[in-house]
Amino acid sequence: MAWIDVSVPLRTGMVTFEGDPDVSIEPATRIAAGDLANVSRMELGTHTGTHMDAPRHFIDGGPGIDRIPLEALVGPALVADARGVPGDIDAAALAALGVPAGTERLLLRTRNEGLWERDAFTRDFVGVAADAARDLVAMGVRLVGIDYLSIAPSADPAPAHLALLEAGVAVVEGLDLRQAPPGAYELVCLPLRIQGADGAPARALIRPASA
Repeated sequence: MAWIDVSVPLRTGMVTFEGDPDVSIEPATRIAAGDLANVSRMELGTHTGTHMDAPRHFIDGGPGIDRIPLEALVGPALVADARGVPGDIDAAALAALGVPAGTERLLLRTRNEGLWERDAFTRDFVGVAADAARDLVAMGVRLVGIDYLSIAPSADPAPAHLALLEAGVAVVEGLDLRQAPPGAYELVCLPLRIQGADGAPARALIRPASA
């Protein structure tokens, strides 16, 4: 089965969360200029594009991205269709999605997917409310991802982040799930191994689960 890349390409000028560093990718050396090899210089924040949050993102002194258990990042995953949820995903909306018991990795496809057509950040995105985050923890979910730049509502991002990160749930933000019909998949999502970092860009791949 073919892998589907659900990562957002990194590029100069791409949309970033409000207040985060802008992205710049530019030549450092070029063969055309007489250099031995082509090398580029990158400037970006740790929460750029498709990325993972470490507990340290909201818990000062918490574990960094290099301490996320790899077992949580690879394995069966469910892409859940939350595109019909008009606002943030609260506990009631989460229950209505009918996530099967035993789901360990949950990727939420929401109405956010249209936001990737914009070059400017917007706060009008769907997040996971704190009560739903607590329910995800109670369900035993080990990883949760969403298709915009924050798992949590823009109006109050701390409670949902804290509920997930304090429980050791891996948080993936900035997925592009437009080519992923809802259903069962295998997931590989690996962040850059940046020592002690509060987050890191990641490459996320899924493929339909074998029958």
